Amino acid sequence: MLEHRLIYGYYPDIAINMGQEKKLLKSLASSFLYKDLLTLETIKKPVLLEKILTALALQIGNEVSYNELAQLLNSDKETIEKYIDLLEKTGVIFRLKALSRNVRNEIKKGRKIYFYDNGIRNAVLSNFSPLSVRTDKGALWENFFISERLKYRGNNEMDVKTWFWRTTQQQETDYIEEWEEKLLAFEIKWNPQKKVRLSKTFTNAYPNHKFKVITPENFHELVMDV
Repeated sequence: MLEHRLIYGYYPDIAINMGQEKKLLKSLASSFLYKDLLTLETIKKPVLLEKILTALALQIGNEVSYNELAQLLNSDKETIEKYIDLLEKTGVIFRLKALSRNVRNEIKKGRKIYFYDNGIRNAVLSNFSPLSVRTDKGALWENFFISERLKYRGNNEMDVKTWFWRTTQQQETDYIEEWEEKLLAFEIKWNPQKKVRLSKTFTNAYPNHKFKVITPENFHELVMDV
């Protein structure tokens, strides 16, 4: 069912009503993302909210700049940040900050933004095409693993800090957790055959770490690994 989850997500109605996924997700996205959120007094520009959601859905796995979004959407940084904060508080998206401690050239104020559910992300873009014809398989896989990992940690009340890591030279680690004073670094790859290793910059700066590569072959054991 992995491909199904990457495309349609994990909402209960979606999981138990096979064959009605598109209809249910469009209805869910319409009522939850737009009707319910737009009833809030703080939402004064519904068209802007839709544009922000679309822009975020297209930038999964990449750093998000509020200034760039403001320029792209003809708005201002403060409004963009306010709407993103509201989307996070209502459980639509979540932010991942950059880890910055030991390396001079680490990006200090970077952020990535993911959706809590892949189905909602795809509904925002009206794209339910199968993986075989998609160019965003890597982004879907990254969003899915990180969101499910966070859900598992949260459901089990594990106090885990989370980041991504990148330097100004574009050295990068997809996802990092700190738990019981140890770092666990993940590289998230759709292709199980692709060889991956951490940069020496990271390993030298953070010697007290474990490293794991996430692929469809080992996802089930690692999404619940403690």
